[in-house]
Amino acid sequence: MGDSEKYNEKERMSADIGSPMRDTAAPMLPTVNPDVQKKEPPASKFHPAVYVMTWITLSSSVILFNKWILDTAKFHFPITLTCWHLVFATLMTQIMARSTHFLDGRKSVKMTGRVYLRAIVPIGAFFSLSLMCGNMTYLYLSVAFIQMLKATTPVAVLLLGWAMGIDKFDVKTLINVSFIVFGIVVASFGEIKFVLVGVLYQLGGIIFEAMRLVSIERLLSSAEYKMDPLVSLYYFAPVCAIMNFCVAVVFEIPRIQMTDLHYVGLWALLANAMVAFALNVSVVFLIGRTSGLVMTLCGVLKDILLVAASIAIWGTPISALQCFGYSIALSGLIYYKLGASTIKAQFSETSRAWAEYGANHPAMRKVIVFGAVVLFVFIVLGGLAPSVGYDSTYLQSVIKDSDKAQ
Repeated sequence: MGDSEKYNEKERMSADIGSPMRDTAAPMLPTVNPDVQKKEPPASKFHPAVYVMTWITLSSSVILFNKWILDTAKFHFPITLTCWHLVFATLMTQIMARSTHFLDGRKSVKMTGRVYLRAIVPIGAFFSLSLMCGNMTYLYLSVAFIQMLKATTPVAVLLLGWAMGIDKFDVKTLINVSFIVFGIVVASFGEIKFVLVGVLYQLGGIIFEAMRLVSIERLLSSAEYKMDPLVSLYYFAPVCAIMNFCVAVVFEIPRIQMTDLHYVGLWALLANAMVAFALNVSVVFLIGRTSGLVMTLCGVLKDILLVAASIAIWGTPISALQCFGYSIALSGLIYYKLGASTIKAQFSETSRAWAEYGANHPAMRKVIVFGAVVLFVFIVLGGLAPSVGYDSTYLQSVIKDSDKAQ
């Protein structure tokens, strides 16, 4: 046997010895360590639509509840109401931080005394002023007109970002947002119950809110300061509560009487604070479960529902010119937030889905089209009237006259 043959025989025997066929009982080594495999996050028990509807319901409820307390219930102390919300939020976030896992995100925030004084306190001041001005507005303007004015918030954020050098000036973007401003100006001219003081308060709230958002982007934009809404409330609520309390002590608290509290009801104030805090919790659950497109459209839907609720509850008159201007503003807002490419892609996808639905359900498609046409005709005919809504004072006088006649 030659040297080459001996070498091949040894190589074959070595291969046979190392082969797993020699010992079938030998354990197989895993290719991936199961201990280091990433675990998939647990799937949500609810459909994303549940979180979206919860957010819309709570967000609308807070606005309508505040309007009812400050206007209908005659509790004309908006700064005190804001302070109460923040005190309740401070207590709840402190309790949740010690008893639940909802605020575990604060452990990843590198918060120091220096950061708190240089970032949290000034941003909290803007937050407090925004809340105070926003609640003051309910004393003068309707919910419908307030929601229309709030559509200019993205414009204020954009202009302030350009002024502070955070964003680069873009003429195309300026033209896009000009449609929002134009629509709100038209809606303001169509406002039947226009109160200048209320508009100034709302514009002040929008400016302070824009300053808060731009300050967050400038001072807390790094990764170690990223916070979800509940963690942000954990840090901002205490300082905002102190600021609001200082203002309320000077302007409102000395004028509050026990009759004011009993008239609105202590349980109503507690429920109002609970709904406001639940809104912040719902936002935490909503994040990551929907897309930016869905959030933008849901925000527009919420504003439209609030306008309708204002008409149904308080009989707010809405002119045809106001509807026209608000439609322009909402269209400009959607275009500004989503962009032309996203809108085109979504329109194509919707057209394809509609065509597929019509092929599978032709009768139902005809019913939907007929209903849409009837609704459009109803809206157009209603717009021919000078205003939409009813005069609650007039209705009350008619009822009293009929009672006396009987």
